[in-house]
Amino acid sequence: MSSCPACLVGLLLICLSIDYINARPNFVIMLMDDMGWGDLGVYGNPEKETPNLDAMAAEGMLLPNFYSANPLCSPSRASLLSGRLPIRNGFYSNNAHARNAYTPQDIAGGIPDAEILFPELLQSNGYRSKIIGKWHLGQQPQYHPLKHGFDEWFGAPNCHFGPYDDKKTPNIPVYRDADMVGRYYEDFMITSDGESNLTQIYIQEALTFIQKEAASNQPFLLYWAVDATHGPVYASPAFMGTSNRGRYGDAVRELDYGAGAILKQLQTLGIDNNTLVIFSSDNGAATYAKTGGGSNGPFLCGKETTFEGGMREPTIAWWPGKIGAGQVSHQLGSLMDLYTTILELAGVQRPTDRIIDGISLTNTLFNNQETDREIFYYRGDELMAVRQGLYKAHLWTWTNSIEEFNEGTDFCPGQEIANVTTHDQVNNTMQPLLFHLGTDPGEKYLIHPMSHEYRTIIPRIQAAIMKHKQTLVRGTPQLNYCDSSLMNWAPTGCEKLGRCLTAPPSNRQLCVWPH
Repeated sequence: MSSCPACLVGLLLICLSIDYINARPNFVIMLMDDMGWGDLGVYGNPEKETPNLDAMAAEGMLLPNFYSANPLCSPSRASLLSGRLPIRNGFYSNNAHARNAYTPQDIAGGIPDAEILFPELLQSNGYRSKIIGKWHLGQQPQYHPLKHGFDEWFGAPNCHFGPYDDKKTPNIPVYRDADMVGRYYEDFMITSDGESNLTQIYIQEALTFIQKEAASNQPFLLYWAVDATHGPVYASPAFMGTSNRGRYGDAVRELDYGAGAILKQLQTLGIDNNTLVIFSSDNGAATYAKTGGGSNGPFLCGKETTFEGGMREPTIAWWPGKIGAGQVSHQLGSLMDLYTTILELAGVQRPTDRIIDGISLTNTLFNNQETDREIFYYRGDELMAVRQGLYKAHLWTWTNSIEEFNEGTDFCPGQEIANVTTHDQVNNTMQPLLFHLGTDPGEKYLIHPMSHEYRTIIPRIQAAIMKHKQTLVRGTPQLNYCDSSLMNWAPTGCEKLGRCLTAPPSNRQLCVWPH
């Protein structure tokens, strides 16, 4: 061995560096699609068909006051990865007031390069990352995951809508990394009765990735963005017809099985005590599907709305040896908090040139301490409501138009509340509707404006709103324009398969957002 003191110091530094890399935690985010707060046994579903997730909660921490940043998939996912509200990161539309927008396959926009996603920061600090499932932040190549911090991808840029005819509308491509490897309903089948092996494929992709990264002692991020509970709902043959909740329940049971398989893999490989796992959903259950969708438990309405059922998510945190078993935290949490929390745990500095809306949850996860903060409920370009502590004030109310409602689209089936679940966009900013979510989680009983309680709480919430708006710099809206020529006609890699389609001429126009 060399007796050179400088060499010994250098060798020591190298060893310490290697130990630091290996000691950095891994991260697994399991993000469900349209799964409701009331879909898990641990959250009170009477069928008790989620034993693995219920066990995950028993071994970790339940977060019953956890929210998405939007009641719709694309903006919610953009906020998770950027740590910023959609109104800041540009994942909204101002084509019409308070309209939800997302990324159908004719969208012209996508996640802006100016947004710094946390996978990018992890990647530049030695992490390997993979997304499995739905991306939904833009289908054009410049918006794809591998351009925004992910090393690997198996999944699709859009929802699994279809089947299409490949003439007026192309079927959605499935990618492995940068190249298309097939299309839904052609190479990756979903039958008319909802049978598909996609979830099993996604499970195996996760297990293989974890095993590979564990073998290389590489810190990793796995973003398991599975979508079986988004309509059209699907499940594999082994799970079809096994639930008391119909096809949707079959899908939930299979996803529960998948979550259990991932946790078991971490344990088998001996890396569970160095891996933070978060389970959540991108928005509330699609109550307009009625018995064909999920459950939001005691909460009002569902997906597309800024009532509790639209944005409160079933969330569990698991990290054996770090997060104490059997805990419940009433911390007001957000998917955006994963940004700040993960970067802190990885020892990576977050950007300082922009407002990050996510807060660190480390004190919550490790010490069960709570941090005061507000939850801002946006719908499109409008701040609809604010939660502060146990109180929630609605500045605007709206479900959907009476025309849509009369045509059969009901975002609040069986839950009509006078002057609350309105079919007109009602501006309540001069006298917000106030609810106490502790005694009234269903937002049914208004606190009277002349009461002492109202006159005490509303000024505090209005002060928080004023502070929020003073620092608000709206991002350039990314979801305003659509163009059928930008659909998935010729995805990267289609030429290798001989499966490219001819795109129509460009017809760029404002997107129409009915909700």
